[in-house]
Amino acid sequence: MSDTLKAIKGMNDILPGSVPRKDKLPDSALWQWFETTVRSVLGRYGYQYLLTPIVEPTALFVRGLGEVTDIVEKEMYSWHDAMNGDHLTLRPEATAGIVRAMVEHNALYNGPLRLWTMGPMFRHERPQKGRYRQFHQLDVEALGFAGPDVDAELILMVRRLWKELGLVEGQHVRLEINSLGQPAERAAHRAALVAHFQDHVAELDEDARRRLHSNPLRILDTKNPAMQAVVESAPRLIDFLGPESMAHFDALRAMLDAAGLAYRVNTRLVRGMDYYNLTVFEWVTDQLGSQGTVCGGGRYDGLFAQLGGRPTPAVGFGLGIERLLLLIQELGLPVPDASPDAYAVVADASGLPQALATMEALRGAGVAVQMHAGGGSMKSQFKKADASGARFALVFGGDELARGMVGVKPLRDATLTQADQPLGDVAAWAATLRRPAPDA
Repeated sequence: MSDTLKAIKGMNDILPGSVPRKDKLPDSALWQWFETTVRSVLGRYGYQYLLTPIVEPTALFVRGLGEVTDIVEKEMYSWHDAMNGDHLTLRPEATAGIVRAMVEHNALYNGPLRLWTMGPMFRHERPQKGRYRQFHQLDVEALGFAGPDVDAELILMVRRLWKELGLVEGQHVRLEINSLGQPAERAAHRAALVAHFQDHVAELDEDARRRLHSNPLRILDTKNPAMQAVVESAPRLIDFLGPESMAHFDALRAMLDAAGLAYRVNTRLVRGMDYYNLTVFEWVTDQLGSQGTVCGGGRYDGLFAQLGGRPTPAVGFGLGIERLLLLIQELGLPVPDASPDAYAVVADASGLPQALATMEALRGAGVAVQMHAGGGSMKSQFKKADASGARFALVFGGDELARGMVGVKPLRDATLTQADQPLGDVAAWAATLRRPAPDA
């Protein structure tokens, strides 16, 4: 019996692309590129970064997400802390923790905030492609804004992110929207739903029957093919919306129309948490099988009061990073090359002091230089240089160093020839090594 320890099922290592592995999980370079793109896009919209703990009181999610939800009933990693008696949970999503932090620190005292975070979430469910027990999520929240203009801003910001990641709106991903209205409107719809499903109780599965009186809205989100007909014939929430809720939804649609963003009104879109009201939306794809939702969110104006704070309007979204990166891989979209600009080949240990000083000067000028370590013949070092993906090899040979030079050998472009560059004036030629910008 092997003593080798392995990662927990559904919790994965994210490794460099140079490390061979059997699965097709995105490598760390793809993650870094995504994170850099996110920071760039969100920064342009004025969103600020924050971090919250991955462990929270269990009551936060029971109160925040709804006791009769799949997440709370089936999927949370929860335990009783023997040290102090607390009931704790690994966070299954980020929004409840962010609202808890805002209430605890009175963070909106000086006015509304635009915030984002990124990190691991945990749900105990069956691992499958794009769906893991430890998964990572980008979470974006606009807190203290009541109007549909910020709903539209968030949705358009996601479109901007798709564009910069190379995803084509309408082809690779598409937008679905709905309105859940306000509590009184949902209550009237709920009563109609209960009556409808009671009339068709023989067609409901066990899960739907259990939820019939506790949370009938969640029945609309069923994936059971045998229930699709009874779900499709159920009363639609949008038909119960009053003038104010419809005005909010119509204003959102007008702004999306003006921005040229195509969408589908999906009247069965309800999302998986109980805290949503008014606008809800999902970006979906057909490229990942049954795991079609890539990004989803909406408005949750009642959550602050639900968690002990002052009534505060809020809207946000979550984006599953693994699922998105798998989509990018499936589509074969071009991604930036993470290989170094140059690889340093040092003929003899006596040349290391000068080679190291030159490499530091190049790095200071923004050039990515990987140093060969451990010695070896020039032939073996050039093999390593080629395998690194570098565009150039920096040759610190005895002859070159004696002349105060370094040889710059092209490794990818056959139209270029090797040339010597002066060690004493690195700044003059450093830019010739840097990889061109993607749009150059």
